[in-house]
Amino acid sequence: MSNYVVRAVAANKSIRVFAAVTTDLVEKARGFHNTTPVATAALGRTLTATSIMGLMLKGDNNKLSVQIKGNGPIKQILTTSDSKGIVKGYVSNPYVDIPLKANGKLDVGGAVGSQGRMTVIKDLGLKDPYVGQSDLVSGEIAEDFTYYFANSEQQPSAVALGVLVDRDYTVKVAGGVIIQLLPNTDDETITKIEEALKNAPQITKVLSEEDTPEKVLTTYLKGLDIEILEKVQVDFECDCSFEKLERALISIGEKDLKSIIEEDEKAELTCHFCNTKYNFDKVHLTRLYEEIKK
Repeated sequence: MSNYVVRAVAANKSIRVFAAVTTDLVEKARGFHNTTPVATAALGRTLTATSIMGLMLKGDNNKLSVQIKGNGPIKQILTTSDSKGIVKGYVSNPYVDIPLKANGKLDVGGAVGSQGRMTVIKDLGLKDPYVGQSDLVSGEIAEDFTYYFANSEQQPSAVALGVLVDRDYTVKVAGGVIIQLLPNTDDETITKIEEALKNAPQITKVLSEEDTPEKVLTTYLKGLDIEILEKVQVDFECDCSFEKLERALISIGEKDLKSIIEEDEKAELTCHFCNTKYNFDKVHLTRLYEEIKK
C-alpha cells in the first residue's frame, strides 16, 4: 500500500485514531495542478484530512466535501471524499507564491488566510445534506480542522497534518493523524495524550524517518495500548467524464447552448479537479441541443 490510512482505538478503546500516509496521493494532486510548494502543502493537508473524514462516514455511498475560503491569496480550497477515502481536490490559485516564515517553513497560514470559513458538506443519502461550518483560526489547516470538530461536531479532537516539499517541488512526505476522544475517556488518559502530543515531533519528521501510519500511531500515542482495526488504501482519483460534462452543458439551458453553437461552433471544458480538457465540436453540441428541445 503506497497510500493508506490506519484506523485504530487506544487506551482501553476510549479514544479512536486515524493515521495516514498520503505522499503519493498528494504528489498526484501536485502533478495535476502544477502547484507551488505552499499551495501543495495547503492542498495536501486538506486532502489528507478529507480522506480520513471520508472513512468516518457510515454508508457505502456517503460522500463529503470540504471547502476552505480564507482571506489569503490562495482564495479557496475544495476537496471531496467518498466513504473509502478516495479524494480529489483543487485550489483556486495554484500558483500562489509568498515568502517563507522566519523559521524557513512554508507559510500555509499566510497563503490561506486566518480569516474565513471552513464548510463541510456530508451527503448521507438523506433528503438534505448535513452542512457544518466554523471560522478559520489560523489558516494552517490542522488547527482549523481541530476547531471545526470541536465547534461544529462537538467532537474533541487533535489533528496533525503535514506535507514536506522537496527541492525539486515534488512531495517528499505527506500524512496526518486525527485523534478523537470518546465519551468514556478518563482524565488520566487525556493527560497522557496531551503529554504525548506536546512531546511528539512534527509529523513530517516522523514520516521522513519511517513512512508508515503505524509509526505515527506509536509516536503520537506513546504509552497507550493501541489496537489496529483496519488498513485502507486511499488515493487521488477524479471521476470526471464526457457524460458528466455533457450534463453540465445541458444545464446551461437551450438559449445559451444555442448561442455557443452559433457563435463559437465548439466548446472546451476543463475539469477543476484534474485539469483534463474535454472538447465538444459543433456536431456534438448540436446533438445536446436537440436533447434539450425534446
